[in-house]
Amino acid sequence: MEGSPSMLDAEAVADLVLLDPLTEESLVQTLQERFRRHDIYTYIGNVVISVNPYQALPIYTPEKVEEYHNCSFFAVKPHIYAIADDAYRSLRDRDRDQCILITGESGAGKTEASKLVMSYVAAVSSKGEEVNKVKEQLLQSNPVLEAFGNAKTVRNDNSSRFGKYMDIEFDFKGEPLGGVISNYLLEKSRIVRHVKGERNFHIFYQLLAGASPQLLQQLKLRQDCGHYGYLNRESSSLPGMDDAANFHTMQDAMRVIGFSPAEVTDLLEVTAVVLKLGNIQLSSSFQASGMEACSITEPQELREICELIGLDPSTLEQALCTRTVKARDETVLTTLTVPQGYYGRDALAKNIYSRLFDWLVNRINASIQVKSNEQRKVMGVLDIYGFEIFQDNGFEQFIINYCNEKLQQIFILMTLKEEQEEYVREGIQWTPVEFFDNSIICNLIENSTSGILALLDEECLRPGVVNEDTFLAKLNQLLAKHKHYESKETQNARHITDISLPPRCFRIHHYAGKVTYNVTGFIEKNNDLLFRDLSQAMWAARHSLLRSLFPEGDPQKVSLKLPPTAGFQFKSSVAMLMKNLYSKNPNYIRCIKPNDTKSAMVFTPELVLAQVRYLGLMENVRVRRAGYAFRQLYGPFLERYKMLNRRTWPRWNGGDREGTEVLLAGLAFPAEELAFGHTKIFIRSPRTLFDLERQRQERVSELATLIQKIFRGWRCRTQYQLMRKSQILISAWFRGHRQKNRYKQIKRSTLVLQAYARGWKARRTYRKYFRSSASTRLANFIYWRLVQKYLLGLAKNLPPLSVTDRTWPQAPYRFLDKTNQELKNIFYHWKCKKYRDQLPPSRRVQLQAKLCASELFKDKKTLYPKSLQQPFRGDYLGLKQNPKYQKLHAVAKDKLVMADAVRKVNRANGKTVPRLLLLTTEHLVLADPKAAQPKTVLSISDIRGVSVTRFSDGFLALHLKEVSTVGAKGDFLLVSDHLIELVTRLHQTFEATTGQALPLHITDRFSTHFLKGDVSITVVESPKASTDGPVCKKKGSNKMEVLVH
Repeated sequence: MEGSPSMLDAEAVADLVLLDPLTEESLVQTLQERFRRHDIYTYIGNVVISVNPYQALPIYTPEKVEEYHNCSFFAVKPHIYAIADDAYRSLRDRDRDQCILITGESGAGKTEASKLVMSYVAAVSSKGEEVNKVKEQLLQSNPVLEAFGNAKTVRNDNSSRFGKYMDIEFDFKGEPLGGVISNYLLEKSRIVRHVKGERNFHIFYQLLAGASPQLLQQLKLRQDCGHYGYLNRESSSLPGMDDAANFHTMQDAMRVIGFSPAEVTDLLEVTAVVLKLGNIQLSSSFQASGMEACSITEPQELREICELIGLDPSTLEQALCTRTVKARDETVLTTLTVPQGYYGRDALAKNIYSRLFDWLVNRINASIQVKSNEQRKVMGVLDIYGFEIFQDNGFEQFIINYCNEKLQQIFILMTLKEEQEEYVREGIQWTPVEFFDNSIICNLIENSTSGILALLDEECLRPGVVNEDTFLAKLNQLLAKHKHYESKETQNARHITDISLPPRCFRIHHYAGKVTYNVTGFIEKNNDLLFRDLSQAMWAARHSLLRSLFPEGDPQKVSLKLPPTAGFQFKSSVAMLMKNLYSKNPNYIRCIKPNDTKSAMVFTPELVLAQVRYLGLMENVRVRRAGYAFRQLYGPFLERYKMLNRRTWPRWNGGDREGTEVLLAGLAFPAEELAFGHTKIFIRSPRTLFDLERQRQERVSELATLIQKIFRGWRCRTQYQLMRKSQILISAWFRGHRQKNRYKQIKRSTLVLQAYARGWKARRTYRKYFRSSASTRLANFIYWRLVQKYLLGLAKNLPPLSVTDRTWPQAPYRFLDKTNQELKNIFYHWKCKKYRDQLPPSRRVQLQAKLCASELFKDKKTLYPKSLQQPFRGDYLGLKQNPKYQKLHAVAKDKLVMADAVRKVNRANGKTVPRLLLLTTEHLVLADPKAAQPKTVLSISDIRGVSVTRFSDGFLALHLKEVSTVGAKGDFLLVSDHLIELVTRLHQTFEATTGQALPLHITDRFSTHFLKGDVSITVVESPKASTDGPVCKKKGSNKMEVLVH
């Protein structure tokens, strides 16, 4: 045993090899004390003891994985990660195949331990897409196998009811490539019966709770567990376990492993068949010959089963109720009694489930096994039942305990071999170790001629009346003198009275204690017979998976050879397992259940003591302590204890072995307590090691005191030096600050004196000049100061830049009124210019027209104010858009200034007719609105003036030159709704064409020239006038009156 600080705790040593004194009581007390501290792992050398805490502990985090990764096995606290890391590194670095053997009774935590080992190896091995896929498939095999192979027992809610051995295969770099799973002795009897308070296999409850209604309908199942006989018609609820969630987890795991949807469906259909077989009820009847026969009471379940597997119901009914017996060349069909029928039904259910489980394991192997032929390294993980001692022990307990005897044998032999190899390697003399060799017990069970299994097989094959009584009689006859076998008959022969050994029982003295076995059921369970009719019926089914499970049912391959017995198969499997384990370096995890109630952190010493005995832990410790209990490499040993000798402390400059010899020579230990190997120091008794550790702790305390003393002195000196340096620095800064302040005061005083002196001198020199012009200078200064203040204040209070805003601040002084008015005008003109500069061309033209209108009509015609808000649009007819005016548009020829609808006054009678007026840059055109044809075309230069009234009407007179062709007929009288715009644009056009202003007359009386002479027109404002426009009335031949509203 190699030690570390965490190992050497006198109250609760982490390695039981160092326990002193070594008794069963001290061993259990140590486990209890460590369990109380939540230290659930303890060592016996390199064997890990795990006590189930029945609660989650924070010791499996990724940080813990890193802590134990690539760490020495004994350098940290005991942990299952330590043994997993040591096994993985031995496999990867030393090229040694490993196996991890996990044993313990049901509820001790074996399954969880195996999952922790696999998850640790997956976490520390290499990463990569393919590697991660392999690791995920290996890990996901656990939920699938747990669903089909685990069940709730009175001791454990998730008890493995089969033994599992997994070989995980790695490449030369330590990356997982795949694996192979082997299963041992599935407890198939649980299918048909289990005690009250336990459950059948998890898969049945998970299927009923987690399957969708469609899937349940497809499988012809009900969700109620109480409907099914194989589930004891009891409630399925289990505190802390979510069957529905576990079912979905299992389905996800199957997808990861590589199961196809069709395979999953087939698997669940066969599972449903097993469940429904338990609901087939038989009734008794008598044939004409008087022989008892049985028949199906309710054929509904039978029909549903046959629909699932594709089989004729009559075929299955005949196989369940009758049996075909072949005698020489004759075939006889015999009827079965009701008990025989139920036996056949249950045997069929057990065989279907057992073979289905084997198929499931093989299917998982097909996905995870290595496909390549490259050289591989192997790590095996064995999770198998521990030693079992119940009130009533049967055939299952017998072969389980046989397997544990073989495991104990390999443990003792390989542990002794490892110890002996280390002694030889280190050059230490090996002394033979006395230990209990259980090979005599193994031989009692497995001997091929006189072993119990051989006698059981012989009895099963013997013709004639065969039962458990004849089997027990043969055991008593052949094994009566064996010291590890006894029964009631052998005790009587020796005149021993033992009421604890009932009839029909025998007792074996196992390495872990005496176990009494009841022989009832041994013959039946060993034979494990399935009637050939049932095998043939299953083979006849059209369900591909179910058919493949019963190859012996093929009529073409009928064999009269009896199948191997269950005991023979298990013995062969154990022999193969032992051969496999012998080829690997073993690592052991012994699991212990602390209480029977599955309560968290409750430790029952009596229960733990029983497990300590049948796990052989005391034997393990004694073998490990044979010779020398403690050994450690010279380097770590010298590093830990060198402070105990002045010659090796604080530094040893020689070799590690010489330093260790010098160190121990100064401590005066007896020579027989020590041995010096090639690379390690060996110490015989734990007492010597603890004495060494006690001296080290005392010396460490002295050294700690010395270090504290030196440190305190150094800290005080350092603090004093810092304070002194700080004081000098503060003093220097203070003196400098004081001198600077004094200098500044002297400088200020000097400047004041100089200022007074210069002032006195200046006043004396310039006094006469200053007094002569003082008033003028002062007045000018005040004047410019007021002007400056006014201008600065004006700059801060300028009015808004809107051209309509004419506000301006008042002048603060009267002498600034003129200046203020000039600045106002300048600012306003600048503001208007800035506004004009920002205008777009179209807007500028429009405003120029408005300005022209203002100059022509403002304060002269009442209509003008109404036109201010109306924009000058120019084209009121839409010549370009209206196809009716295409000819008029052609006349304008892109020189259009204005287009509007007007009314022309008849010169003869004063009536008005509608006309279209087009003003271009060269002509004025009047057109007929109906025909859209020009009727009158005037040249702009033919116009000599325009007359309008001063009222708010649209009446105007267009005076033409008499010399013009059109003017010879006389002036035009027009009425327009846009008079202001029309006259304005006519004025602008006339001025642009002739270079002269258009003569405009705004008056109530004016004269017009008509063809027949001049006519005087008088404009009268009258309420009788129409609101639609002026009314013209002819008054004789040379007068016309115009009424406006």
